[in-house]
Amino acid sequence: MTLTIQTAPGSSGYLDMFPERRMSYFGNSYILGLTVTAGIGGLLFGYDTGVISGALLYIKDDFQVVKQSSFLQETIVSMAIVGAMIGAAAGGWINDYYGRKKATMFADVVFAAGAIVMAAAPDPYVLISGRLLVGLGVGVASVTAPVYIAEASPSEVRGGLVSTNVLMITGGQFLSYLVNSAFTQVPGTWRWMLGVSGFPAVIQFGLMLFMPESPRWLFMKNRKAEAIQVLTKMYDISRLEDEIDHLSAAEEEEKQRNRTVGYLDVFRSKELRLAFIAGAGLQAFQQFTGINTVMYYSPTIVQMAGFHSNQLALFLSLIVAAMNAAGTVVGIYFIDHCGRKKLALSSLFGVIISLVILSVSFFKQPDAPNDGGLYGWLAVLGLALYIAFFAPGMGPVPWTVNSEIYPQQYRGICGGMSATVNWISNLIVAQTFLSIAEAAGTGTTFLILADLERKSLWKCQRLGQ
Repeated sequence: MTLTIQTAPGSSGYLDMFPERRMSYFGNSYILGLTVTAGIGGLLFGYDTGVISGALLYIKDDFQVVKQSSFLQETIVSMAIVGAMIGAAAGGWINDYYGRKKATMFADVVFAAGAIVMAAAPDPYVLISGRLLVGLGVGVASVTAPVYIAEASPSEVRGGLVSTNVLMITGGQFLSYLVNSAFTQVPGTWRWMLGVSGFPAVIQFGLMLFMPESPRWLFMKNRKAEAIQVLTKMYDISRLEDEIDHLSAAEEEEKQRNRTVGYLDVFRSKELRLAFIAGAGLQAFQQFTGINTVMYYSPTIVQMAGFHSNQLALFLSLIVAAMNAAGTVVGIYFIDHCGRKKLALSSLFGVIISLVILSVSFFKQPDAPNDGGLYGWLAVLGLALYIAFFAPGMGPVPWTVNSEIYPQQYRGICGGMSATVNWISNLIVAQTFLSIAEAAGTGTTFLILADLERKSLWKCQRLGQ
């Protein structure tokens, strides 16, 4: 299957004619500010992913029933993913009907409510309900932020700007480990870890009051004057006319279709069906690399490797999270210079090697070493290499591709459906990791993930640029 990623109509030819009008990543502070503000949704996504990994260590200390049940531990982690699946599925419709701005603010309210419930949870089951609420907010945000940023981005730096959302995700993960480390000696440890996650949601809600709606969405809703007002803050007069022409052409194309877009319509058109299979496939590949297994259970994996201290496990996991954020910065540069396919393939190849190293380290490791030993440190090296390869490629590529390949009128629905595939894949991995590791061994579990990635690499090679 070969797929060509689409950009704004005519934009490539226009910029070839006037290369001096190409915008750089830092070329417009207004667009960058809008990107960072929308990207706080990614920060929430990343924080929730990372914070539960450290909080789980202390939740087990407070609730004996959790400590004795791998299934309950997996449920506390994965209930947020169940919520995210629901949020992502509904998020496409919310985006198309109410707009990107209102969808973002809705996600903030739900996320903040979930943070309060988690912090006050008297037992594991109320905690699980709070995780569900947080997941709903994350799911809507995971659909909204990439689309909002893409629709407000110049085509020549769209990949880098959408990848900024992924940088915010990895930055949120790093922040969560910092917060986890800061609260290790504070009474009510895990409650603080989970509760402070509501603050970024409140901050984003306040900032979004002053942000514009997506100009593309405004145009499609026949609010052209508002759309042009937003565009004047993004482009100079010479390029403004060209961008307005692009939006007018897209609007006219949608009017000619003159029908409501439904979920089944995605599968009726061969071109759209292939685009969705490619976009959703990349989202599934991303999760079956085991990335969120690493981020959800990183301290637990470190303890499995023999480093039994909670504080040391969190510190070593903090290093892994820092590499994740640094790798994403590298990806922001390369995604618009090397192309999406090359970046994804090289990333998958490195991930496979890293998973094999992790597998070997656990196969060779003696039982219950006191300080991790040689193979314990090899496991930490495997985690670090895994992140170094994943972050620049398979981190940003699936989200960037899904923000580009769908026609305007299908972007919300297809984006929501592909994000739902991401969360379903995430759920499968997160809900089964500890149980499989307990039944088959940690080394075998990582070997299974490596084999899945080998198959993903082969399938990804069949996708076009």
